[in-house]
Parts: sequence; C-alpha cells; structure tokens
Amino acid sequence: MNETEFHARVQAILDAIESQADHWFEVLDLDVESARQGNVLNLTFENGHQVVINSQAPLQEMWLAARSGGFHYRFDGQHWKDTRGGPDLHDALSQICSDETGHKLEVNL
Repeated sequence: MNETEFHARVQAILDAIESQADHWFEVLDLDVESARQGNVLNLTFENGHQVVINSQAPLQEMWLAARSGGFHYRFDGQHWKDTRGGPDLHDALSQICSDETGHKLEVNL
C-alpha cells in the first residue's frame, strides 16, 4: 500500500471510531469522550481511563495504547493484524471499550 492509501485508511478508521464513540454517548448514554488531534484519537471513559489510537506512517502501522498494554497493527489486505499475534484491531478495540464501559460494544472499522 502506498502512503496515500495508508493515510486514507487511517482517516477512515479514526473517523469510524470517533463516530461510534459519539453514538455510544448519544444513544446508549455511555460517558465516552473522544478528542482528536491529527492522526491521534483519545477516548476517555467515565472511569477516567484512556485509550489512544494513532498511526505510525513510517511503519504503516496503527498503534493502540490502553490500560491492558500497547499494541501494533499492520494491514494484511483485509484486516489490521496484531504484529504479535493477538486479536485484530477491531476485536481488540471492541473488548477494551466493552471492558471500560461495562457494556458489550462492537467496534466496526
């Protein structure tokens, strides 16, 4: 994937996550605040815990930082795969956001 394609994918991912966090706040009444600066998206939950999702353009990776640790993801043509063999990005985010809110949430990228 070239740099332009990578940046387009990053923008789409961050837009999707931000939109879903807004939906959780508006429709499900879950206190999730999203704040975005460039290619860094911060989600802050009611309990004060934060999740940070950002891109690393030189490596063409997405990085995720949460209470449970730091994770790196590379696109394999279909999914963002954990570079250490863990769950895909959407599954990891779904689990982390569910744990932080106490509600079963599905993050769609």
